[in-house]
Amino acid sequence: MTLLLRERHVTELLNIETAIAAVEEVLRDQALGLATNRPRQRVATGASLLHVMPAGDKRLGVMGLKTYVSARKGTRFLVLLYDIESGDMLAMIEADRLGQMRTGAASGVATKYMARESADTVGIYGSGWQAESQLMAVCAVREIRSISVYSRNQEKREAFARKMTSILRVEVNPVDHPEKAARNQSIIITASSSKDPVLKGEWIEPGTHINAVGSNVSIKSEIDVGAVKRASVIAVDSIDQSKIEAGDLLPAIERGVICWEAVTELGRIIAGQVRGRNNDQEITLFKSNGIALEDISTALRVYILAHERGIGEKINLWTEVH
Repeated sequence: MTLLLRERHVTELLNIETAIAAVEEVLRDQALGLATNRPRQRVATGASLLHVMPAGDKRLGVMGLKTYVSARKGTRFLVLLYDIESGDMLAMIEADRLGQMRTGAASGVATKYMARESADTVGIYGSGWQAESQLMAVCAVREIRSISVYSRNQEKREAFARKMTSILRVEVNPVDHPEKAARNQSIIITASSSKDPVLKGEWIEPGTHINAVGSNVSIKSEIDVGAVKRASVIAVDSIDQSKIEAGDLLPAIERGVICWEAVTELGRIIAGQVRGRNNDQEITLFKSNGIALEDISTALRVYILAHERGIGEKINLWTEVH
């Protein structure tokens, strides 16, 4: 039997701590050669865009994929989770919330391994849905005392600040200029919808850690080349996928400011193969693309919790035996 989990089930079962643990373990597996990820594939039809992201983890015993269609009426995400040994479909999971949480979790893991231990201030660009889980994750791995948020819409950034102050019990202050979100911050997060850089390298203080999240297409960049150039350590979730869609890094690569040999995967830092930071003065950068391994590992955690608690709808697929 396949377990069908709706958005309400995922929201009930998945918290940011669980998502962080899921992402951390699967990225470590990736570095140890136990997991396989394939870059996002896109099929354009003119009216809509189909995205497919497959992956598998031998240690976890699961494989699967995330798929979604971008269309005028919006985007809806679905994760299919399979048992490696039997090939059975374990779960079919509505994955809007799951994707939001695993994206935040990836930044949380990067912050855990790459930010200074004393990091306690955050500047974030963007006041949407994804920005919420970014702050939740960072606050889960560091003792944050203040947060500044910038987005172009004053009403939205002020509403976001009120909401997240209430959720996190940390003061979130809206600021009216992008530079104010970067100055004197220990951690900077870009999670906006901007196609052009919102963060300039000249605004970044020594010792800052950056999570660049909002772009997963090659023509979109939230941070300028100067910001990339200043980073001593640059990590991504997947180099193969970054070569296709990391718009935050590709301009710097094309101009010869950095090379791919200078970029590492976050999993290697988690596994202790590479240092995430060498001293408290370094600027570190995590470029998040969002990969399928993060989806299937988080989906497995949700599936296990649902099974334990008797949550979800059991459906019988392929009832006819051939």
